[in-house]
Amino acid sequence: MDHPELRATASELTSDPSDTLRLPKVRQRTGLGRSTIYRLIAQGQFPSAVQLAPRAVGWHKADIDAWLEARPKAAQ
Repeated sequence: MDHPELRATASELTSDPSDTLRLPKVRQRTGLGRSTIYRLIAQGQFPSAVQLAPRAVGWHKADIDAWLEARPKAAQ
């Protein structure tokens, strides 16, 4: 049985659509390339993407911010 009323859209799955970052913004914020991001995800060293649509993923902004904060800072 298919219940259309039970289907959630991407905006309903996240509290605020602006809290979800697509790959170009994640790359910009982290300074990492696409391949590096996906390699780190596979190694369990980067936040996993969330499914937004059948062919679209994004990352929770809070997860990316937490990952950035946990990174070692460069010596000054």
